[in-house]
This record gives sequence, C-alpha cells and structure tokens, in this order.
Amino acid sequence: MNRHLTSYLPVASIILSMVFVALGNGMMFAYVPFVLSKTGAQSWAAGAAITAIAFGGLVGCLIAGPVIRRVGHARAFSCSMALVIIAAVLVAAGVNPLLWVVARGLYGAAGNMNFIITQSWLNHASENAWRGRIMSFFYMAYILGLGFGAWCFALVPAEGNTAPIITVFFTALALLPIGLTRLPNPPPPAGVSIDFPMVWKNAPVALAGVMAAGGLSMVVQGFTPIYAASSGASQDQVALLMFLMQFGLLFVQFPLGMLSDSFDRRQVLLGTLVLILVAGMGAFGVSLSNFLLLALVFALLAGAVESIYSIANAHANDRTEPGKFVSLTSTLLIAWSVAATVVPLMVTMLTPVFGPQTFLVAALGVAFLYAAFIIHRLQKRPD
Repeated sequence: MNRHLTSYLPVASIILSMVFVALGNGMMFAYVPFVLSKTGAQSWAAGAAITAIAFGGLVGCLIAGPVIRRVGHARAFSCSMALVIIAAVLVAAGVNPLLWVVARGLYGAAGNMNFIITQSWLNHASENAWRGRIMSFFYMAYILGLGFGAWCFALVPAEGNTAPIITVFFTALALLPIGLTRLPNPPPPAGVSIDFPMVWKNAPVALAGVMAAGGLSMVVQGFTPIYAASSGASQDQVALLMFLMQFGLLFVQFPLGMLSDSFDRRQVLLGTLVLILVAGMGAFGVSLSNFLLLALVFALLAGAVESIYSIANAHANDRTEPGKFVSLTSTLLIAWSVAATVVPLMVTMLTPVFGPQTFLVAALGVAFLYAAFIIHRLQKRPD
C-alpha cells in the first residue's frame, strides 16, 4: 500500500468527510429502530423506517446525476449534507412514527446522492491497479464510522433528542474536508442517465452483485438491532453489537478488496458469498445469552455482506470508460435501492408470521442465488 500512498492522499478528504457522515448515521441506525421498538410504536414502524431509506435512495439516484452535472461534485455534496441535517432535525422533533419514516426516506435520498458523488469522484481519482483497494478502504472506513456511531449511541440517553442533535453536529463537520480539499472536481459527466443495458453488457456480475448487496446489507444492518431488541437486548448491548459488527470489516472487507486486485473479482465475490452462507447458518445457533459469540458471528456476516458492494463496484468500473462513471454509479445504486427496498419489505411482511429470524433466512436466500449466478457467468465467460 505504501507504493500508492502518494496517490491515496489526495482522496483522503473525500473519505474523511464520509466518515463524519457515517458517525452521525450510525447513531441514527441504532437510535431509530431501538426507540420505535421500545416505545410501543406500531409493529410496522421499525421495518417501514428501514424500507423508507431504500425507497428514498431510489429518488436520490434519479436526482444525483442531474445535480452533479449542474453544480459539480463539491456543491452537490453540500446539498446532500443539507438533506441529512433536515432529516435529523425531523427526528429530533419528537417520537412520531410516520414523521420518522418520512425523515428516513429523506435520509435515504441524501445517502445515495452522497455515494454517487463520492464514488464517481474516487473512481476518477484512482486507477485500475489500485481501485479495488481504495474502494474497499473507502467503504470500510464508512462502515466503521457507522459502527462507532452506533457504539456512541450507548453513551447518550435513548430518551430525548440528543442522538439526532449529535448527528447534525457530525454532518456539519463533514462539510469541512470537502470544502477545503484541493482535489479538483471531475469534469462534468458525459452522461447522467440510468443505463441498465450498458451495465449489463459490461459487467452482469457487478449489476447482480449490487442488487444482492442491497438486499443483504439492508436486512443485516437494518434488522439486527430490531432482532436484538426484540430478544431482550439492552441499549448498551444493541449499541455494542452494532459496533462490533462494523469492526468485523477490518478483518474481512479490506483483505477481500486486496485479493480482488490480484485475482478475478468474480471469484473473490464467490468466496465472499461462501463466508456469508457459513456465518448466516451459524447465526441460527447462537443466542443472546452467549453475547460474545453472537457478536463474532454477526461481525463476520456483516463484514462479508458489506464486501459485496465494494468489489462488485470495482469490477463494474474496471469495465467502464471514465466518462460514464456517474451514469454507472447512478445505475448501480438504482439497482441497489430496488433490492434494498423489496427485500426488507418482504422481511417486514413475513416476520410476524415466521418470527424475528426471518431476516437471516432472507440473507441466506439472496447469497445462494447470487452465488449460483456467478458460477453460471464464470462458466459462460471465464475471463
């Protein structure tokens, strides 16, 4: 990694800004489902808040490209940060399930705008030889920020609006590194339209991968705190579990990203799915009474799940010309958001029937289907 240190330094401001964003969002990811589960809100509220994030993400994908083309990456980033702050203020106004669902939808729109902006910027600043490393490091840093934010939730009262106010603080901090960066804005994108045929032609495994990542990430990250709270976990335990889950990325995601720079990324994705299947099946046999083992299993599961997107994204960018990076990222995030909306919605509907472990069954099903697709593509196109 030292060989590319001078290339990594210019993008540090982008990654640092997203870490600040993640700190605030991580707290909200723990705060919203925990409060909705513990305050007697309607049974649909916690799951609907998760689904709203992904649905809002669809809107964010549609508007991000035109906004970037109109005002540039840096100003578009500032606009998306403003939306995150507005969403946090709505949550700070008091427990109102319907208003909170709307706020999470607004955050979802801003969140996908953030990723389209930062990923296209990073892809312009990186090269194929180390793109997998930088994208894995970026995503790992973001997810670890989510984990630390979730852990910070244990340090503040669940009652009141302290958590969303802290989120506003971290989001405001995120504006500083981008505002002060000397990294030039990428040129206006040649295209900002959603182009599924282009992505499918260039990298079908990547397109299917981000869809799998959307379903996997939202059910694992979104339903784990609900599962823990419904199993009797305390606020401290929920916060610690969410933190340790993200900490697992240190030992899973970055090594897998490095492997993907040396081997066929599709083969690395297949190995990652094997990890998900093993960890997912192991989660069925671990209860809250053995908290450390439970945290270890979920850390492995989360690390493998969050690796899918970064590796699939790098694979897609390897096979796409730079002028189409914004269009590519927008298309991939549309695909991510569709799966991230549909799969949690199905889990929300089926959980009352099949119980709180339904999300694990869904995760195993998505991983199995994607693994089968990769095997098919490797046979059809070995290189």
